[in-house]
Amino acid sequence: MNDINTLYSLWSEKAVADADLIEELNGIRGNEDEILDRFYKNLEFGTGGLRGVIGAGTNRMNIYTVNQATQGLADYLNSAFQSPSVAIAYDSRIKSDFFAKSAACVLAANGIKVYIYPELVPTPMLSFAVRYFGCSSGIILTASHNPAKYNGYKCYDPNGYQMTDEAAAKTYDFIQKVDMFDGVKTMDFDKGVENGIIEYIGREVFESFYTEVLKARVNPGICEKANLSVIYSPLNGTGNKHVREILKRNGISNVRVVKEQELPDGNFPTCPFPNPEIEQVFECAIKMTKDEKADLLLATDPDCDRVGIAVLDNGEYKLMTGNETGIMLTEYILSSLKEQGKLPANPIVVKTIVTSRLVSVIAENYGAETADLLTGFKYIGELITKLEKKNETERYVIGMEESYGYLRGAHVRDKDAVVASMLICEMAAYYKAKGISLYDQMQRIYKKYGMFLNTLLNFNFEGAAGMQKMSDMMTSLRNNPPKEIAGEKVLAVSDYKTSVCTDTQTGAVTEIKLPKSNVLSYKLPGDSGVIVRPSGTEPKIKIYITAVAPDRAGAEEKTKLISVDMEKILGI
Repeated sequence: MNDINTLYSLWSEKAVADADLIEELNGIRGNEDEILDRFYKNLEFGTGGLRGVIGAGTNRMNIYTVNQATQGLADYLNSAFQSPSVAIAYDSRIKSDFFAKSAACVLAANGIKVYIYPELVPTPMLSFAVRYFGCSSGIILTASHNPAKYNGYKCYDPNGYQMTDEAAAKTYDFIQKVDMFDGVKTMDFDKGVENGIIEYIGREVFESFYTEVLKARVNPGICEKANLSVIYSPLNGTGNKHVREILKRNGISNVRVVKEQELPDGNFPTCPFPNPEIEQVFECAIKMTKDEKADLLLATDPDCDRVGIAVLDNGEYKLMTGNETGIMLTEYILSSLKEQGKLPANPIVVKTIVTSRLVSVIAENYGAETADLLTGFKYIGELITKLEKKNETERYVIGMEESYGYLRGAHVRDKDAVVASMLICEMAAYYKAKGISLYDQMQRIYKKYGMFLNTLLNFNFEGAAGMQKMSDMMTSLRNNPPKEIAGEKVLAVSDYKTSVCTDTQTGAVTEIKLPKSNVLSYKLPGDSGVIVRPSGTEPKIKIYITAVAPDRAGAEEKTKLISVDMEKILGI
């Protein structure tokens, strides 16, 4: 643990670059708990970069932690690349633009060419810029769908996906050597622009991005015929211009935007949890339907890499889960390509291990392979890159994760809510033209393939004590694996940290050929199961439940029993 009082005194003396920090430090003087939470540790830099509460201290997102990370990144890049360059983007969060420009100044002072967007843009456009300019790395300032008090700093590798474990570890080694007050090089931003080492990204890059997104369409022209009506919310984030533009170019003209959530606002006044998984974010959109119904409600998170939808069923709007949207997209794309005779040879659908197994069942029905990867879209990006190097990119049909992230096309190597929004609307238009709502289509899929009910439980654990509690929970599960869950035998235990899968009936052990990760999976009879993991970006324990039954009522009952038992097992 850090020397709390020494650090507090040092920051009170030297943290003068941001007046907000001085005010905050003065405000907590003498409050040991508040000082402890800000200084007991440093923000951890990993493959997800940095993420934390905005404020003063080593355990906060501020100009000093951002600059220290950027100096470490600069040192790593200068050691690993000849004439490195970095693309930078930022979202609508508090201080994102400030942190982005500060990072640009540090990189430029270290002789690294910077390409920076002139305005806030979706995260996938950062991935696109890295590849467009052939950069050595990329940085985006975002905390995705976290509450307003958070911000984050994500680093990308030259392929356009988030840093690999190896690169992140090397960068972290350099970061640890940087004194955040006296060891950071920086320069004036305007001077950097003037001498050309900092360059604003031009409109031609935006146009190139749109062109590539439109290539992912499956049924061009269907949207004009169906006259789909959409209500869209960017949740005060980055999607407003780009989603609306791509929908317009794909023939969807009947789009109304939620006014309260239209313009960028890092305070997220109408949705304190700006996450399209949560029903609350659709409240404003649903109010707009009282005068005029829409076929589809669409919401993208603040950095526009995730998208959620609500669809009509008997006059009421129902939220579709991230799994259900991914399931529908898989069926829609594969069936359409097959019908058109355009299904590639040896097609591959990519998903994470916590994404519904129904995706695999659908893929198998169309002769497609399924790749099951660890949580984190970078792993999907890595697979696309491997296909690209073998000239097999056309095999990639779609990639997804249950947390509302999707990607079709190889234009970026991260989840992309711009292309996903386009495809969801196209899909809705396609089925509308056949007289089928998306809700009805989902029920048709369950009837065709079976009832797979996927449920995610989140449990928050804030602060130092919370982090320790999560660690203790995972340790306890490893030391005392459950033999039964909800009265059903655990048939197999997969520990992705040790890369071992154990058949509990025979004792047979097989190797898990994926990178190591702090994840535990329990296989139950009949394709049901449970996966437990701590979040990589939030102070949460996540429990993923799959309940398979002949009908929804049976699956819901099984889910309830598993949920109650898992809480007992974890001691929650």
